[in-house]
Amino acid sequence: MPASDPKKIVAGRSVVNLFQKLVEREEAGLPVTVGVIGAGKFGTMFLAQARLTRGLHVVGVADLDVVRARRQLAAAGWEEERSTATSLADAIETRRTHVGPDADALIAQPDVEVIVEATGVPAAGIRHALAAIAHGKHVVMVNVEADALAGPLLARAAQAAGVVYSLAWGDQPALICEHVDWARACGFKVISAGKGTRYEPHYHASTPDTVWDILDKYLSIADRGSINPKMFNSFVDGTKSAIEMTAVCNATGLLPQSDGLAFPPASRFQLADVCKPARDGGTLETAGVTEVVSSVNRQGRDVPHHLALGTFVVIEGETEYARRCFREYAMLPDASGRYAALYRPIHLIGLELGISVASAALRGEPTGSPTGFRSDVVATAKRALRRGEVLDGEGGFCVWGKQTPAARSLADGLLPLGLAHGVTLLRDVPEGAALRWADVTIDETDIAVKTRREMEASCGETAGASAR
Repeated sequence: MPASDPKKIVAGRSVVNLFQKLVEREEAGLPVTVGVIGAGKFGTMFLAQARLTRGLHVVGVADLDVVRARRQLAAAGWEEERSTATSLADAIETRRTHVGPDADALIAQPDVEVIVEATGVPAAGIRHALAAIAHGKHVVMVNVEADALAGPLLARAAQAAGVVYSLAWGDQPALICEHVDWARACGFKVISAGKGTRYEPHYHASTPDTVWDILDKYLSIADRGSINPKMFNSFVDGTKSAIEMTAVCNATGLLPQSDGLAFPPASRFQLADVCKPARDGGTLETAGVTEVVSSVNRQGRDVPHHLALGTFVVIEGETEYARRCFREYAMLPDASGRYAALYRPIHLIGLELGISVASAALRGEPTGSPTGFRSDVVATAKRALRRGEVLDGEGGFCVWGKQTPAARSLADGLLPLGLAHGVTLLRDVPEGAALRWADVTIDETDIAVKTRREMEASCGETAGASAR
């Protein structure tokens, strides 16, 4: 690789979009260099498109299961010779990709500009992010579990180091942040923002064993061995929605509702009627909050024209002129015409992640990043839990994650969901109760615990502060 510093490349013409910036880097012989940690679904989807993206070079893929990682690369269309670099140095020299188990070596490689953290494990995500920041790397945090646990602190650390810490474009939180940014940059007041999912109240009790009763109703999964039921269960039991809306609140200044997400049923055409304040006929306790709408009604029937894979923002037209424009230009207004919704029907997760990578490296801008600690995800008992039980974390048999105002979480000493794994209960906890730090054994030397404690101490002043 040429010795020139890619950060010093000056465009010879006006460049306004990421693709042209990527092409310039390619033409200069200095592609954006990326390291990917975690070759699961999200990471593999990114790799499928990274091989086709001009001006982008995946230097290394780190995964503890190297055989699986190679299998994933093959499934994503990678020719075998492209991923046979014998070392990271060889990968830089030959423009190929090294596949191995050592994430630390990938982070320490001086020629890598951007680290994509896609492990899904909160403690691993925090450790990798801190190491990458210390090495002067931009971080694209696919691991939204880690972001929900300690993202505000990680973002502060990145800013202090002069690098970017970014949510992952293609995942719903970053797309929702873009909706909010669009609305505010247009001068609109954001009433609510969120996504769609499939939800019924009894889903909160779902376990990796019973999740099949739900999945079989709307997914045709012939090979059950091909998916991780615990991971899928975190989407079903409400946990993933709480995690993602916490990321949105902490990045945008929107606030969680006092009792978390209500999951009201709504079609994409009903968003502005449903996701507006109750005082105006909607379901929200106030304006400026997050919500997730359900694609099924409370009787378990599908909502026509639902938004199960999409994202949305609801805005207010503060003049009669703006409201008339909503109607004239086919926005989706509520019955009063005062509020209107904009939505995106789908998200493509890793297939779109290159936007975050390019934005971080070429613009120095995140696609969403925490600006404060406003929302938390707290461990909530799925059933009556007994002293001596060992919690099994996200998507498991013991707890689900509930979105909770950060100020309440701090005041009541509530246990973050990201730390509710592999810890032993010190007392009985009734079904539906939020767990507290004092309810479990805590290893204060654990990096995730230490980082979370530091975040609570340093970012607690922003708890509850909005930016509408």
